[in-house]
Amino acid sequence: MPVASFPSPSRSLWHIGPVPVRAYAICVVLGIVLGLWVASRRYQRIGGRPGVILDMAILAIPAGLLGARLYSVLTSYGQYFAPGRDWAGIFRIWDGGLGIPGAVAGGAFGAWVICRRQQARLAPVAGAAAPALAFAQAFGRWGNWFDQQLYGRPTTLPWAVEISPEHRLAGYLSFATFQPTFLYESLWDALVGVAVIVAARRLLLTGDRAFALYAGLYAFGRFWTQQLEINYSPHVLGLRIDQVVMLLILACAVAYLYLSRHERGPDSVIPAGRDVRAAGAAAEPAAG
Repeated sequence: MPVASFPSPSRSLWHIGPVPVRAYAICVVLGIVLGLWVASRRYQRIGGRPGVILDMAILAIPAGLLGARLYSVLTSYGQYFAPGRDWAGIFRIWDGGLGIPGAVAGGAFGAWVICRRQQARLAPVAGAAAPALAFAQAFGRWGNWFDQQLYGRPTTLPWAVEISPEHRLAGYLSFATFQPTFLYESLWDALVGVAVIVAARRLLLTGDRAFALYAGLYAFGRFWTQQLEINYSPHVLGLRIDQVVMLLILACAVAYLYLSRHERGPDSVIPAGRDVRAAGAAAEPAAG
């Protein structure tokens, strides 16, 4: 064991009467609340109507959770469908296993549906949500610390995380400290959120380009942390399946930023095709 390391929490489940309270769920919920607050403030600062982001959350959050679980199951199907495994585990989301790419895809679909219903432009919403998603992920990752799930290779680095024997993977029972990949991802996601905000202001990024920047930066960091992980994952061309997905996301983000490189200027929340004067008049009561 290294001279300096930090321990994992001794428990991740408490009970308030008959009600179980799980640390993983608390971290995810608090991350969502933080993300909604950031996205709502940013959307209103560019002229968006108060309450729009919360309206979208009613559909975007459950769609995001469903997408997150589907992504996790599809990219780790061996944990549920391999011989000797219990496939019913796909329904136990309180044990962890939420894939961020699936959450973003599902949430984006939900936001698109609400934008269609409310005749709101999706790009400003995406620009407001981009750093909010990064901050929410940074907070939510600490749920993996409580559950002792997201850790990497054994290490004796001073910032190694201690993993209790019952949470160590087969073949690693003799090791006590591991790479804290949850910590790396949390710090990286927080930096991504700050970077997107700064870039959007200084480079006058439109909302869609800000979202593409977020996606590319997130994929870059996630690809790196995946190299450290030791949990089961299917491989394609020598890479973990999640790394392949991250490469695809990174390539799409870079291509989008390149092809839209001449688009500059602040976002407008006025939908295309609507009369500007009518839209402005409708927004006046909200502004007051």
